[in-house]
Amino acid sequence: MPVHPLTGRSSPSVKVAMTTAIAPAAGSTGVADNTRDSLLRFDLLTEVEVVQHPFEYFVIPRFVREEHLDAIRRDFPIINQAGSFPLSALRYGPAFRKLTDELLGDRLRKLLARKFEMDLTGRPATLTVRGCTRLKDGQIHTDSASKLITVLLYLNRDWNAAGGRLRLLNNSHDIDDVIAEVPPEEGSLLAFRCRENAWHGHLPFDGPRRSLQLNYVTSERASRWSNVRHTLSAMLKSLRG
Repeated sequence: MPVHPLTGRSSPSVKVAMTTAIAPAAGSTGVADNTRDSLLRFDLLTEVEVVQHPFEYFVIPRFVREEHLDAIRRDFPIINQAGSFPLSALRYGPAFRKLTDELLGDRLRKLLARKFEMDLTGRPATLTVRGCTRLKDGQIHTDSASKLITVLLYLNRDWNAAGGRLRLLNNSHDIDDVIAEVPPEEGSLLAFRCRENAWHGHLPFDGPRRSLQLNYVTSERASRWSNVRHTLSAMLKSLRG
């Protein structure tokens, strides 16, 4: 079992259906990935259609292979405080480590570059982990200018709370002007281009909400700053207990 200096809480077990589906890309020639030891369903990423307006995004509800979810759940780092933590600040087991390796791997990078029609060669990747959400989290925002692509992978057993469901939005001021809503259910993936109008947020939620956030950023400087900022934040949270 993974151990972390932060004391953890268990995730809620509730029942709800995924509300966002994927659609095959017209004329797709993608070849299915039959590598069963992979935790991620790269074949679904090959097939998914990117929504183009008002900004580019897609959702894949079951991106993590179901047979690996128990091991990932067991090996997820124990976090009971809100905020994003870099991998260097956490302790976790081998299944979670393999998951992070695949997220940071070259295969995912190449597929995302193809989907979003952009060159990610030489663009650093950052990865942070969340275990909990506070009531004040989820305010409407766009991601920083240093981020090129945001990828969110959720790892919560079902989700029936009204809060905590990420909403892609049409503007900066109306949380109910929804383009798409993504329950943070186990294995669900959301990816979007970081545009000036890529507004997103969620209704308030207080409690366990597990996720990983992968970003491709503009430069090594941006990557270093992200790591320093999240590391210092994690240290302060740990000191506060």
